[in-house]
Amino acid sequence: MKNERLDWLADNPLYTKRFAFLVGRRCRHTPLKEVAEELFLDRHAVKELDKQYMREQLRRAGTPAPRVIGIDEIAVAKGHRYRIVVSDLERGRAIWFGGKDRSEASLDEFFAWLGPGKCSKIRLAVMDMWPAFRNATLKEGNAPQATILYDKFHILKHLGEAMDKVRKREYARLSGADRRFIKGQRYTLLSHWGNLKTEGRTALKRLFKANKRLHKAYLLKESFGQLWDYHRPGWARRFFDQWRDALRWQRLDPFHKFATMVSSHWDGIEAYCHEENKVPLGFVEGFNNKIRAIQRRAYGFRDEEYLRLKILTCMLPKL
Repeated sequence: MKNERLDWLADNPLYTKRFAFLVGRRCRHTPLKEVAEELFLDRHAVKELDKQYMREQLRRAGTPAPRVIGIDEIAVAKGHRYRIVVSDLERGRAIWFGGKDRSEASLDEFFAWLGPGKCSKIRLAVMDMWPAFRNATLKEGNAPQATILYDKFHILKHLGEAMDKVRKREYARLSGADRRFIKGQRYTLLSHWGNLKTEGRTALKRLFKANKRLHKAYLLKESFGQLWDYHRPGWARRFFDQWRDALRWQRLDPFHKFATMVSSHWDGIEAYCHEENKVPLGFVEGFNNKIRAIQRRAYGFRDEEYLRLKILTCMLPKL
């Protein structure tokens, strides 16, 4: 007796590959439960067909050989359970998902998976300011030749947190009617002026007339983004020094701490001034938003292999 392999059959012989790919395309933007109800299938059958679709996507995408990588962590469960995601920023796709946490040892697993030959070709690594990522990347045998570039959006997140601490301190310092201009303005203070509607701008103008300290803090927050517009490290440093000088006598302690943090990580910030390092940092933030959307749509993945496949294929073209 001989079994003949039919290329048009899916891994599950009850379905064709064409049907499996149809299911996979539907699952890119729709929860499993809805796809199962729409196609009158069992939910587990839909998941297995979706996995087959995503594995074929990865096979066709080929073996990665990145020169510019982005390193980030995502929370996979409550209790500070993390996994590391590495992306190829030139090709705009995730290439690795794994580790047991966000430690050096976990990131070492990525470099071991990639292999010494391909690791030696990495010229730039974009990451947040978590020391373990930097230490693992520059470790001998991983990618010590790579230039470290700190992600703009993680730095601006720290600045937003400093802005919010100033708001909280001002609210605690004042009492009675003086608080009314600050109350309810958290998101307007954290937003860029250009993104605010008329109502938000009007509320901030009233607040700034009543509270000069918050006005100064907001102006400093808004101006800091210019740092990434410079093409020479010297000009960028001069801008930062002037920005830091403007903090004198302002009693903005969270901003002083933020400036100290930036100064201590300056080498990974000024790297962006070099033309060859002007990589699309917006991809990292957009990719993180996609991951959050995947996790919300699934309302938590119990099958981590399924989550891994979803993340690795979410930026790949559909089949």
